Amino acid sequence: MTSENEDTGAPAGDLEITPAGAGVEIRATASTGALAFVCTPSRARELATALGLAADEAESARSADPVTVRADGLRRGDVRDGDRAMTVDSVRIDGATAHITWKSGAGRSWTQLYDAGTRITLRRRGR
Repeated sequence: MTSENEDTGAPAGDLEITPAGAGVEIRATASTGALAFVCTPSRARELATALGLAADEAESARSADPVTVRADGLRRGDVRDGDRAMTVDSVRIDGATAHITWKSGAGRSWTQLYDAGTRITLRRRGR
């Protein structure tokens, strides 16, 4: 994956992620040099989670004011407004009850039941 400086359009470097035996190699190259390291699949997943959380924070910093929706209007990818990142993983509506499965930034999942009309404030709408 190649990136560029958003201000100048100049190439900023390349990032390569590949399997390396029982590990995952991450190699970053730029005009100033290169950096490579190998980590376990578990650590690679932790890095991916941390990158996802940082991306969520960056997007929410640029987004408009929080939006409030009914529980039965939630959709996968919605991020709840609050101190901790909670993302909607799935939604199931059963009559007047919304079964919302949330996923934390650490990868934990749980399901909460809401009255379908309950208003929930979101930091960011899913796509």
